[in-house]
Amino acid sequence: MSEECSHNCSECGSDCEERTAPQSLLAQANEASDIRKVIGIVSGKGGVGKSLVTSLLACGMRRKGYSAAILDADITGPSIPKMFGVHERAVGSETEIEPVYTQNGIRLMSLNLLLEHDDDPVIWRGPIIAGVVKQFWTDVSWGDVDYMFVDMPPGTGDVPLTVFQSLPVDGIIVVTSPQELVGMIVGKAVRMAEAMDIPVLGVVENMSYFECPTCHDRHFIFGDSHIEELAAQYGIRHIARIPLVPEMAAACDRGEIETMDAEWLDEIITVIE
Repeated sequence: MSEECSHNCSECGSDCEERTAPQSLLAQANEASDIRKVIGIVSGKGGVGKSLVTSLLACGMRRKGYSAAILDADITGPSIPKMFGVHERAVGSETEIEPVYTQNGIRLMSLNLLLEHDDDPVIWRGPIIAGVVKQFWTDVSWGDVDYMFVDMPPGTGDVPLTVFQSLPVDGIIVVTSPQELVGMIVGKAVRMAEAMDIPVLGVVENMSYFECPTCHDRHFIFGDSHIEELAAQYGIRHIARIPLVPEMAAACDRGEIETMDAEWLDEIITVIE
């Protein structure tokens, strides 16, 4: 045992005979990074709007004066740069990569910022993909960041496990949609977070309803909402609903997500704050 031993085995990488606890798997962030809070955006299936929620939360925090960043961990389906209208390529050196900034100063890192063409496919196996996500944490010089949002791929496979083990995740936001089937799949994501001892801060139901612009009646296009039952089942206290808004879909297609004021997420933003 070294004379400088802190007696905190979980933070030590030495192969010591006196070790009493397993070594922590947390990866060290780039030395040029000071990231205060890390929030994961997760769901058990694809197509429910994790990237949308991730982007709106980052925009909301930036609007409140915080420095915000998005780590796009959805390596095979990276959509974050397009939503922000970012087309430039990330640059770096042998030791670090610089994030790309959006118009309002949100820092981004996504695989699409490193590919020659946006539509180049990523045909990699799981361990390689997980390794790239870890490098986004260790090799990107993020600078001073108050809130980093990690846009997860769907499911409970290699990449979510890598993020939960390698990054100091402070909490997760679960994204769902009104279909009853999704509730069961969301449960898998919640249980995974519980197994990793990561708190669930809230649940967001995307595509919850459509509000008629003329009569303001709400129409539940994808079925009745089940978010209250889902939240109660898993002990989640805070919920939010995002309606179907054609203007928001158009803004995402134009790369103008930062122009949208998503008041539906105000409670979730307050919880994160």
